Amino acid sequence: MRKPLLTLTAAAAAAVALASPAAAAPSGDTIVTFTVATADLNITVPAAVNLGSVFAGNSITGELGNVTVTDERAALTATWTATVSASSFTTGSGTPEETIVPGLVEYWSGPALATSGTGIFVPGQPSQADAVTLSVPRTAFAKTSGSGNNSATWAPDIRIAVPNTAVGGTYSGVITHSVA
Repeated sequence: MRKPLLTLTAAAAAAVALASPAAAAPSGDTIVTFTVATADLNITVPAAVNLGSVFAGNSITGELGNVTVTDERAALTATWTATVSASSFTTGSGTPEETIVPGLVEYWSGPALATSGTGIFVPGQPSQADAVTLSVPRTAFAKTSGSGNNSATWAPDIRIAVPNTAVGGTYSGVITHSVA
């Protein structure tokens, strides 16, 4: 009779083992994802400006208005350079006497009026003493370090030297700012 008691004890132990609660996990992980949206690198400039009038043989100086670079690329390395260039200024049919070439146009960015974001913002020409001619494209402003979204606004000035040989008339030209 010993055998049936041993069988009964083994069966009872198996029933207890089946009835015990499952072991609980001490922690659990959930993978969560999302996207940080990005946009573009943009520049906004005034549509037009009238500098007034000047006599031949003199210079005319004026502010172009606010130029703003907005960088919404959310980049790890959010650097950019804004450049400036000029077309010739002409009146009438654009003969040599009716044309003021870009080499007679000086530009200076001045300091930043406002910036946002991290990093270093560098004016191309911080003061009038740093003015450069626009005979070739020049750096107007730059962001040399930092990450994430950012912006910078400045109010550049130009000075145009009007030759003695210039004829009377309303001269028009284009100052182009671009950013990359």
